[in-house]
Amino acid sequence: MQYRNYAPAVQSFRFGVQLSGAGDGAEWRAKARQIEDLGYSTLFLPDHFGSQWAPLVALTSAAEATSTLRVGSLVFDNDYRHPVLLAREVATLAIVSEERVEFGLGAGWQRSDYEQAGMAFDPPGVRIDRMVEGLHIMRDLWSTGRSTFEGKYYSVNGAHGVPMPAGTDHPPIIIGGGGKRVLSIAAREAEIVGFSPSLAEGVVGLATAQSAVAARFRERVDWVKEAAGARLAELEFQVLIFAVQVTEHRDRFLDDAASLFGLTPDEVAGSPIALVGTVEEICETLLSRREEYGFSYMVVHDENIEDFAPVVAALAGT
Repeated sequence: MQYRNYAPAVQSFRFGVQLSGAGDGAEWRAKARQIEDLGYSTLFLPDHFGSQWAPLVALTSAAEATSTLRVGSLVFDNDYRHPVLLAREVATLAIVSEERVEFGLGAGWQRSDYEQAGMAFDPPGVRIDRMVEGLHIMRDLWSTGRSTFEGKYYSVNGAHGVPMPAGTDHPPIIIGGGGKRVLSIAAREAEIVGFSPSLAEGVVGLATAQSAVAARFRERVDWVKEAAGARLAELEFQVLIFAVQVTEHRDRFLDDAASLFGLTPDEVAGSPIALVGTVEEICETLLSRREEYGFSYMVVHDENIEDFAPVVAALAGT
């Protein structure tokens, strides 16, 4: 399982779509083929306990229905699956998809998931420590087929990873967030760094919006640059776009969004998680943000697939 098909593309645009499911299996496979045909690079699923499909099964189905589309998690919650199990599941998916997997891993952030599952919602530092230990075990299994590890949260003794990647390759790892510690870990451990607002409160709310302004993202990029060192040139910077509006009435949308989230229209327009305007205006915005922040990998939601397709056609690979 050599990842020949993946090359970090800091200067070239890539686009992905985050889905949660579809009406039935036939619709799901058709949606995956549509995403591929429209030029998107990757189909992602989140990992929550709400109204979404189970990611590993759905991603396998999407990979089987397509030939070039990459599939991935945005992101698997480390707390839901033991790393020995998750390593085997992801390695299997990589084999059956012919190396078209991007592996997103997170420490968990949505409080309601933990409440629904009856799991303790530990402080962020604890969840992040546990994620780092889990990733260490998975890397061992993917590189050597075995892992012996004694940490604070996991203890494995000669765990056997079958199947395993060939050589020392592994699926490209995505780690992201809005805080300094997790972004610093991403800079050192991941191939793809995902930038987001702060979700420390466990819900998406006004505090999330306030942390989504441009100045906060500049700070996050600086954290990654500081932590990455010589790895910086190898990293791909990704952003999940929360608000996409392809429209001739840009000012009207910005005014409405600003009043809803307690921001100014300029703050909404400048936020890296918002893209508003005509196709041409959005393309100009993305080119500007790549220049300023290094963001080249944009992910939109399922309701934006068709409206956003002309942007993908104009910029993908450039």
